[in-house]
Amino acid sequence: MKQFVLIVLALCLVAVLAVAACNMWMIHSATPAIHTLEEAEELSGDCILVLGCGLRRDGYPSQMLCDRLDVAIEAYRMGLAPKLLMSGDHGQDHYDEVNAMKDYAMAKGIPSEDIFMDHAGFSTYESMYRAKAIFHCDRVIVVTQRYHLYRAIADARAMGMEAAGISSDARSYARQWYFDIREVAARAKDTLYCLVKPRPTYLGQSIPIFGNGDATNDR
Repeated sequence: MKQFVLIVLALCLVAVLAVAACNMWMIHSATPAIHTLEEAEELSGDCILVLGCGLRRDGYPSQMLCDRLDVAIEAYRMGLAPKLLMSGDHGQDHYDEVNAMKDYAMAKGIPSEDIFMDHAGFSTYESMYRAKAIFHCDRVIVVTQRYHLYRAIADARAMGMEAAGISSDARSYARQWYFDIREVAARAKDTLYCLVKPRPTYLGQSIPIFGNGDATNDR
C-alpha cells in the first residue's frame, strides 16, 4: 500500500510539473507578441480574428465579448487588417455566437463584406485550425483578453500562421478567477493538441479570407 501511494504521489507530481511547464512555455513564447491597442499601430495581418465567449440570454454578446469586438473594430478602423473573422459556436439553431458578433460589428458601421464568420469555432484550437485550413489565413491578429491570448497565439503558430495579439481587457470581469483556473488546464490540453494536431469537429469547403465575407452568411 505504501508503495502504491508513493507511485500515485509521484504521478501527481509529474502531472503538476507537466501542466506548469506547458503554461510557462505558452506564456513565455507569446508574451512578446501581445500588445495593447495603443501599441498595435505597426501590426498587420490578413484578418483580425475575434474569438467568441458567450451570449446573454437575449442573444446579445456578453460583456467580455463586447469588449473583444470593440477592440477588433477599432483595429480594423486603424487599418491593421482588411477583414474581420468572427469565430465562435453556432453548433445549434438556438445558439449563434457568430451572427451576433457580425450584427454587432455591422451596427458599428463595418461593411458586411468585410466580416467573415466561422460557424464551427467551437474552441480556441479549432478556431485557429480552421482559420488556416478553411480561410487560408497566413497572418492573424487575435483579439481577446490577455489571459486567453497566450494560448490563442500558441495555437495559431502551431497551425503555421504568423500571429500577434491585441488584449481587450477593458474592465475587471466577474468570475475572472474561474477563467484563470480553467485556462491553466486549457493551456496544457492545447500544448498536446499543438503537437498532435487533431482535426477539428468540422472542416468543409475553402472560403479564402481575401474574398467577400457574405460567402459565410447563413441567413
